[in-house]
Amino acid sequence: MTYKIDQAALDTLFLKARSQNGWTSEPVTDAELKALYDLYVYGPTSANTQPARLVFVKSEEAKARLQPLLSEGNQKAMAAPVIALIGYDLEFYEKIPQLFPHNPGFKDLFLKNPGMVEPHAFRNSSLQGAYLILAARAVGLDVGPMSGFNAPAVDEAFFAGTKIKTNFICALGHGEPSKVFDRLPRLPFEEGAKIV
Repeated sequence: MTYKIDQAALDTLFLKARSQNGWTSEPVTDAELKALYDLYVYGPTSANTQPARLVFVKSEEAKARLQPLLSEGNQKAMAAPVIALIGYDLEFYEKIPQLFPHNPGFKDLFLKNPGMVEPHAFRNSSLQGAYLILAARAVGLDVGPMSGFNAPAVDEAFFAGTKIKTNFICALGHGEPSKVFDRLPRLPFEEGAKIV
């Protein structure tokens, strides 16, 4: 198979990339987070609605608010320089005139069908969270995505007064190689896909 990107890029994004369980003391700069964002934002979403909203938890004060909301097994994330909260905005449709300018009336689809809002926001913010992981790897950061946290409490602590809910979280930094687990199995094509 011939790929459109070179082997080094494939290794960085997929083949040698690993979820991290430990972190070095090397900091993550605001410039790195902005570079990550500027890359991540180009991942496609349905009708370009971009419902994800990110909070980069970096300060000691913000980390102190987050720590008691993480499960025991995910306390390891506190050693990362940054923990990204990937949320989804239940009022994402308000940005449709800005993000989908050739059809600003598309907003009405969600206003008239409120049952479509949360599934759309959750699905597309999940896509955006995956783009965030790949963008982080592309700018030289390691990632540790996780689900174990008290979502309503995280919403209250970081998204209070908004219509944003937390989807998942992702530690960001420079991974400590000695803390990486052995790679786990993946399903072969025959078990995970089919061509019809």
